[in-house]
Amino acid sequence: MRGFRDRDFLQTTEGFFFCVVGPVHPADRVISYIKYVPSESGIWGTKEQKFSRILQKYTIPNLLQTFNYLETNYPHYLFHSPVDNITITAVPHNKIKKHLQPEQKLTKLRQAQNSDSLQEKLIRFTRFLAKTAGLSENSFGVTGSLLLDIHQPTFSDIDMVVYGKKESWTLKKALTEKRGSDAIKRLEGEALMEWCVKKSKEYPLTTKEALRLYERKWNLGFFEGRWVSIHPVKVEKEVTETYGEKTYTPCGQVTIEAIVSDNVDSLFLPATYQIEEEKFLDSRQSVNVNEVVTYEGLYAGVAENGEKIIVKGKLERIKEKRNSQERFRVLVGSPECKGTDYIKLVE
Repeated sequence: MRGFRDRDFLQTTEGFFFCVVGPVHPADRVISYIKYVPSESGIWGTKEQKFSRILQKYTIPNLLQTFNYLETNYPHYLFHSPVDNITITAVPHNKIKKHLQPEQKLTKLRQAQNSDSLQEKLIRFTRFLAKTAGLSENSFGVTGSLLLDIHQPTFSDIDMVVYGKKESWTLKKALTEKRGSDAIKRLEGEALMEWCVKKSKEYPLTTKEALRLYERKWNLGFFEGRWVSIHPVKVEKEVTETYGEKTYTPCGQVTIEAIVSDNVDSLFLPATYQIEEEKFLDSRQSVNVNEVVTYEGLYAGVAENGEKIIVKGKLERIKEKRNSQERFRVLVGSPECKGTDYIKLVE
């Protein structure tokens, strides 16, 4: 059964658009963040219905600003999760007006007769990705403003979804090997430096550290002159966790150094790295950490197996209900750290 997947969108009864986060949700709510709201001065949408983007940047400080907006005006979208022991935003099922699914939208656009220039470019990009990686076009979907029909052909980006673990890794391999071709253009020169400077202002990174991350970002670039992004998403049979079977208790903020032992789930949200040989750099902890998890897309899929990373984040105790076992992880991208956490590659 098709559930609520990462990068789906929900339109609420008020007309807000929320983007779904991850595949694990409570029984009566969908964990998601608010991105677009109706606005007469908005630059997305149509003459009849305009929208403004309330989440300006994909950073924790900007996300917390949307929490404040909702707390003041629409508190029913705030949810204290007893599983994660934090307050997050989540849409109650009875507030969902539409559930927008990327693969359904892309199928409709492939069959459409009267497409605009951006929709036509999306279809060409889908064909290019499918052909390059040897995948079916049914493995893909479209998210963002194109999914919502509020895009502007003159400036909107193309945000793609690729479904499945095998399909995602196959696509990553194909695009990485195809670098330097005329298909997806990479940032370079002054434009690349501007990107690195921007990231160094938004995240606790130097421009050199940002450059190292960009060098690993296989899923960003330009296609026919338009900025594109590709987001791997698991399908239901690949999701092994259900909401409530594990609880996560905060144990303070830490900085660790570790070796990546398994990055197979690092492409997805949340991105997960299994680690070994961990060492605490700023505290004397007597616990073993075997996992690093991040909700910051910037750090997804950037570290290879065997590489050393430095991680600052929230230490969490994980308790599994079925067997009462406990283990620990470091989470990057939590409200508590307020954007001061990171994953860095060690040279």
